[in-house]
Amino acid sequence: MDSVDIEVLRTAEAWRTGGQRVALGTIVKTWGSAPRPVGAMVAVREDGQIVGSVSGGCVEDDLVDKVKATISTAKAPQLITYGVTNEEATRWGLPCGGTLQLVLEPLADHSGIAELLKRISTQQLVRRRVDMMSGRASLEAGRWQDVLEFDGSVLSSVHGPRWRLILIGAGQLTRYLAEMAHMLDYHVTVIDPREEYANGWDLAGVPLDRGMPDDIVRELNLDGHCAVVALTHDPKLDDQALMEALKSAAFYVGAIGSKKNNDARRERLREFDVSADEIARLRGPVGLYIGSKTPPEIAVAILAEMTAVRHGVTEPSWAAKPAPRFEPSACEVKTP
Repeated sequence: MDSVDIEVLRTAEAWRTGGQRVALGTIVKTWGSAPRPVGAMVAVREDGQIVGSVSGGCVEDDLVDKVKATISTAKAPQLITYGVTNEEATRWGLPCGGTLQLVLEPLADHSGIAELLKRISTQQLVRRRVDMMSGRASLEAGRWQDVLEFDGSVLSSVHGPRWRLILIGAGQLTRYLAEMAHMLDYHVTVIDPREEYANGWDLAGVPLDRGMPDDIVRELNLDGHCAVVALTHDPKLDDQALMEALKSAAFYVGAIGSKKNNDARRERLREFDVSADEIARLRGPVGLYIGSKTPPEIAVAILAEMTAVRHGVTEPSWAAKPAPRFEPSACEVKTP
């Protein structure tokens, strides 16, 4: 499935190339309890048809009216603000005090949406810069750390493939990790050339590649929206994949195993063409330390650490603090 923003862009461009006038709305700033985050997008067609959302339905009707009234003459993007005061927030159905600001952009050939979609389809991460005076857009390579920026003159947004998770090995832990990752909007690919594991893989919606891990990881053209986790416990398979992943732009590279095993793994990697800086990127033992023991708990720990890295959290505030052990008996009702 496409992520929401790609769906909006594809639909908007299909409408436009089909002869319809279309405006693209992008949230650039929020205050208070705005219902949708910065970067949320909506496309509105001249006849009022709409795809996407910038407020969960609160201001879309007004946006439709604005587009119908102005799209035939609009030449440049405009900045629109909803909910400056509590009274206005109530009028637009926003949470108390919620305010959102969006850029409403009439799409044209110089908007560059067709080329943007083409680059996205080849797994490129792209920064799109829109000049507010002319509406002209330029495209350049993006980085996974990039965020939407708006200074009143230029709207800079980042678009690209949804988050991808590549798992080496098709064992029990992989199943839990793949299922949980789907809930966090990861596209999951499993790589395992071993016949005894591959023949038993039947998780719906998760493809299994039987190729050699290093070849497949290299072919996947990993970008900053990718994570790779090695789970086979077999150095011949895990280390091959890790050598390629550590040289890529993947935001997260991890390996299962104890500290002792991963220290040995790092020594093996040093014998190959892997630099010290690249080896330092390896997260092994993989996952946030939460005392996990079972495969589902380990999957939670891995996804927790991946989420922290995605959001720039170096260490959760509680991670290094000892916590009292939960005792179920403490919740029991005592009867006299």
